[in-house]
Amino acid sequence: MSLRPAAGPVLLTMLAAGCAAPPPEYDLVIRHGLVIDGTGARAFEADVAIRDGRIAALGDLTAARAPHEIDARGQVVTPGFIDVHTHADALHEHPLAEHFARMGVTTVVAGNCGSSAVDVAEQFRTIADTGVSVNFATLVGHNTVRREVMGTERRAATPEELGRMQALVEQAMADGAVGFSTGLQYVPGTYAGTDEVVALARVAGARGGIYTSHMRNEGTELEAAIEEAIAIGDGAGLPVHISHLKVDAPIRWGASADALALIERARARGLAVTADQYVYDAASSSLGIRFPSWVLEGGQDAITARLDDAATWARIRTEMRGLIAERGLTDYAFARIASYGADASLNGLTIPEAAARVLEASDLDAQLEMMRRMLRAGGASMVYQFMSEDDIERILRHPQVALASDSGLNVLDIGVPHPRGYGNNARALGVYVRERKVIALEEAVRKMTALPAGVFGLADRGRLTVGAAADVVIFDPAMVVDRATYEAPHQYPDGISHVLVNGIAVVRDGVHTEARPGQTLARTTHVP
Repeated sequence: MSLRPAAGPVLLTMLAAGCAAPPPEYDLVIRHGLVIDGTGARAFEADVAIRDGRIAALGDLTAARAPHEIDARGQVVTPGFIDVHTHADALHEHPLAEHFARMGVTTVVAGNCGSSAVDVAEQFRTIADTGVSVNFATLVGHNTVRREVMGTERRAATPEELGRMQALVEQAMADGAVGFSTGLQYVPGTYAGTDEVVALARVAGARGGIYTSHMRNEGTELEAAIEEAIAIGDGAGLPVHISHLKVDAPIRWGASADALALIERARARGLAVTADQYVYDAASSSLGIRFPSWVLEGGQDAITARLDDAATWARIRTEMRGLIAERGLTDYAFARIASYGADASLNGLTIPEAAARVLEASDLDAQLEMMRRMLRAGGASMVYQFMSEDDIERILRHPQVALASDSGLNVLDIGVPHPRGYGNNARALGVYVRERKVIALEEAVRKMTALPAGVFGLADRGRLTVGAAADVVIFDPAMVVDRATYEAPHQYPDGISHVLVNGIAVVRDGVHTEARPGQTLARTTHVP
């Protein structure tokens, strides 16, 4: 399906008669598509007209004039997908964001898991000056502001330090952040108590922001972690959004039912609680998260000293054995190396495979030693395969769970990243809608458009309606499919033909155009 100039019989007749043609009404008309507007309503046949970066008309636009048309016959036309859980904080360094754009993402939200820019205004200026292909919004991160004030010290903040952190959150919100995020499994956020998080979240709430959380535990103590997130929302008086909801411990598989019940009870008494997920059975995070959190205090020199001390290493090794045992795991075969700067030849190997290559042994002791060496060398990005499809599908069915990739900015053929960064949206549409029929197509689109737009306060995004920003995706529902795998993740999906950002094509006939029409977005409203 191609972009082509429009020249109808009326226009040709007028030209032949020597008459001046009337000016076009629209910049672009998308014709003959099946429109899914993002609200969850049933699909309907309609043309879509775009003018000045906005949706200008929907319906039968046979007589409409435009210099360009897209024939979307046999395809679905939807709002652009909004990925509210990304780590695209350095978008200016990879401004085309091709792996996002080619899976239909037109807006990314960064600053997740407690990690963000400190100076949001400067970040927005840099992105605007660079020019980017997708829209950009950000949260302000707890780990970032705590590290700015306290480093990685493992203690409670003093009143003066808390005040300085609150000032940083206040400034970020004033500069356009959409909310406040935590990464309570990560250093230094893991060292903070609930009261500190409430005090900082309250600042974001006063500015109309949302609280998002990578919780303290996503498996063995899942319910307690959700209860803490809800308590923070109650205490700070703002909506709560749970990041990448999952059950990451085989011994707790099935606990998603209890997790969702907790969310429902909170919503029933008036607290706006939502979540997001990616549709894969593996997570991705740092190597360090597999170590006891106290090991990571004080930066790399302090970490290295602990790892090199025989008695301390014996303690660490014992605790690590306990951490996997309480998940119902016996070794680290679930852990695959995505990117290891000290030795890229190990990328793509599991920890046992890496240990066998480097140490010529793969038992648990060898695996722990391999991990010690890797952390000592600066750590690595990892993929952790330890979730169940039953939990994934149960979470996906919940109406308040959006779809989001949790992806950083992938560079083609660099490392072995999680495939979700190339395929999450396409996988949802191809596997969970078309093949498994877990949810309807209209519901999947809502989870990628109107739902995240409402939760994160992006008022003119996420719906195909007159006046909305012209972020548009066109795809073939019978053909859309993810190609990325754990072993070979650097593969773009099939079936997504066109992606428009603010009315400009960034993907045309499946190829990135290198256009950079993306805008920086601030929070405007909250729609629970």
